[in-house]
Amino acid sequence: MKRALFIVLFVLLGFVSAAQNDTPTVRARIEPDSVFIGDQFDFVIEVEKDLVQTVLFPEFTPKGENLIELVEVMPVDTLERDGRRLKVAQRYRLAAFHEGFIHMGKPGVLYADKNIVDTLYAADSLVLQVGTFQIDSTSQSIYDLKPQLTLKFKLAEIRGYLLWGLLFAVLLAAAIYGLHRYLEARGRHLKDLFKPVPPEPPHVVAIKALEALHFQKLWQNDKHKLYYSTLTDILRTYIAGRWGIGAMEMTSDEIIAAMRTVEIPEKSRMELTAVLMDADLVKFAKFTPEAEQNESDYTKVYYFVEETKPVEVDAETEENE
Repeated sequence: MKRALFIVLFVLLGFVSAAQNDTPTVRARIEPDSVFIGDQFDFVIEVEKDLVQTVLFPEFTPKGENLIELVEVMPVDTLERDGRRLKVAQRYRLAAFHEGFIHMGKPGVLYADKNIVDTLYAADSLVLQVGTFQIDSTSQSIYDLKPQLTLKFKLAEIRGYLLWGLLFAVLLAAAIYGLHRYLEARGRHLKDLFKPVPPEPPHVVAIKALEALHFQKLWQNDKHKLYYSTLTDILRTYIAGRWGIGAMEMTSDEIIAAMRTVEIPEKSRMELTAVLMDADLVKFAKFTPEAEQNESDYTKVYYFVEETKPVEVDAETEENE
């Protein structure tokens, strides 16, 4: 019994060893084997081998100068698997650009198994037939290019555009008329929409600038010179816009002298003089005022603007008078 078992094991090991030593089989084909110039075709190499055997497919090299061009190399694909036997294939997508028969030769793969490294070739040499279109110049005449054909204009070709344009014009006219009636009901005119926005009065500009200066907190951060320069610039801009005096180019003394001819409250005149003098001390004498003085000068400029701005007369009051 033991002898029979030993014989069976010996036979099985012999089969396994023989399977491992079988040389892989290489086959190749062209699909299709005849094409026209510029057409693509597939060059396929198939290898049937044992599971432990290693094969390396070649990098495709075109035959001849500009005869064949490589378009794409497909991934290696496993076609079959039967126990330890595998059938794998490498597909190359090519294109032919020369008429006639192109000999592709015998495709080969690199084979490695244990200490063996060899190149295995397919049994048959592959040939590709490349055809072209035959032109019979004896029965076909060559003609010049035909002149440009001018077609007659048809109203139907632009009828849709005309209808849509007319509809848009009607809607636009209705919108303009409706807007005109809406503005007319409120005592305004359509042309008022295209008038430039009138500039803000000088006192409005000055108040906005003073509010912006307040939020900058310049003197609180020891920027006294910048604080007084900005404060007096606001004051000079207001004087120039309110009375037409070129205060931006004047010194403090020149502004005080020019304002003597302007009819304003005496208190406002004194506050103007005080602010300009304090600003000159800070800007030119490097004087650092106290916090109360900074707030006081800001308040003086604010009330100077409020007390000297134009008086707005109510229309109903004028009618009653």
